[in-house]
Order: sequence, then structure tokens, then C-alpha cells
Amino acid sequence: MATDVPMSPELEQVDGEIQDIFRALQNGFQKMDKIKDSNRQSKQLEDLTGKMRECKRLIKDFDRILKDDEKNNTPDVNKKLNDKKQFMIKELNSYVTLRKTYQSSLGNKRIELFDTGNDQVAEDTPVQMASEMSNQELISAGRKQMDQTDQAIERSKMVVAQTVEVGAQTAATLTQQTEQMKRIGNELDSVHFSLKKASQMVKEIGRQVATDKCIMAFLFLIVCGVIAIIVVKIVNPHNKSIRDIPGLAPPAMTRKLLSIDPLRGL
Repeated sequence: MATDVPMSPELEQVDGEIQDIFRALQNGFQKMDKIKDSNRQSKQLEDLTGKMRECKRLIKDFDRILKDDEKNNTPDVNKKLNDKKQFMIKELNSYVTLRKTYQSSLGNKRIELFDTGNDQVAEDTPVQMASEMSNQELISAGRKQMDQTDQAIERSKMVVAQTVEVGAQTAATLTQQTEQMKRIGNELDSVHFSLKKASQMVKEIGRQVATDKCIMAFLFLIVCGVIAIIVVKIVNPHNKSIRDIPGLAPPAMTRKLLSIDPLRGL
């Protein structure tokens, strides 16, 4: 990976520390093949694991500083620095994979060393038991194993039956809830229809009340007019500009009686 990318002093220092750790990891894994003692190999592997943790921390610092300096760098420089960071991550991952390989190899060696001391016991014990058992005992042991298997199968069947029963109960409950939801939906529709019908009736009643009020107001005006005419006729009976009201007799005229002198003819 090219190192001619312009970097800030802080970023350059972190990059230098990372490169030093990579060189130490490379030399350390090269020494692993030369070490024959498993304990020394484990100790060497622990040291390399610590260096890898330190390298991971430094790569995080590198990424943090890179994000802080992005606004001060050109897009091309930022791209090169990001590529450098990805390259360092890949290199660290390669060492992590190599560590897992060595760790697995050390684990297998420890298992082999452990098994070597017990090979004789592990091989002799089952042979000796089989040689001491008669055919009847072998058959009994086989039947016992079959009985245990049958019991396990029966338990599994019971679990399956219980699961099916719970599933059936759940399905029945869901069916009941679905029917209940349908009934609630129908009732809501009925309530909505009733509310709509009641609203229409209220509107009609309102219109009728308004019509009745108009009629009553018109009748009241007519009655007031008739009363006014009657009052005017009574107060001023000689007013000819007001017509007589049909059915209402005009006021009686004062009549003058002619006096006849009984002695005029004599």
C-alpha cells in the first residue's frame, strides 16, 4: 500500500504505530513455526493477540482523526486515506484468521496429548465389558435401550398432541373473536344508520318549526293590523282614507228628532 498520501502529523503518528505493530505481528507469526513447545506457542499467541487488540484500537483512532480532517482535505486525499484504512483493516483481519488457525492447531495438539495417556483405558474398557457380557445380557441391554427410546418417542408424541390441542384451542378462540368482531361491525353499522336517520328527522323537525314560526309571525302581524284599523276607526270615525272592515258595522249616526208644534195647525 502506497504511503505517499499527505496526512496530518497526528494521523501520520498513528499510521506509523500501526505499521510497527504489523511488522511485529509478521515477525511473531514467523517465529511461531520455529517454536516446538506448545506452552511457549500459547504464550507467543497471547502476546500477538494483545498486539492485534492494540492495532484495532489504533485503527479506530485513525478513522476518528480521518473524519475530523475530512473538511481540510481534498476529496481525492480523503479517498486515498479511506482506502488505506480499509487495507489496514483487511491486513488485521488476515492476522486474526492466522491466529485462529494457530489456536485451533494448539487445541488439537492438547487433545491429542490428553488422549495419548488414556488410549489404553479407552480401548480396553468397552472390550472387557463386552467380553464379560453374555448374549442374554446384551439382548437385555438392547431391549432396555429400545424401551428408553420408545419412552422418549411417547413423550414426544404427548408434546405434539398437547401442541395440537393448544393450536386447536387457539384457532377456536380466534374464530370466536372473529365472529364477535363481525357482530360489533354490524352493530356499528346499525348505530350509524340510526344516527343518520335521527339527523334527518331533526332537520325535518327544524324546518317544520321554522315554518310554523313564520306562519305564527304572519298571523300576529295580521291581527295587529286589524286591531290597529279598529282602533283608528273608533278614534276617528270620519276618516275616509281607511276602508271599512267587512263585517264591522260603521258607527251609528246621531239622529236629530224633529219637534212638531201641535198648535201650529190651529
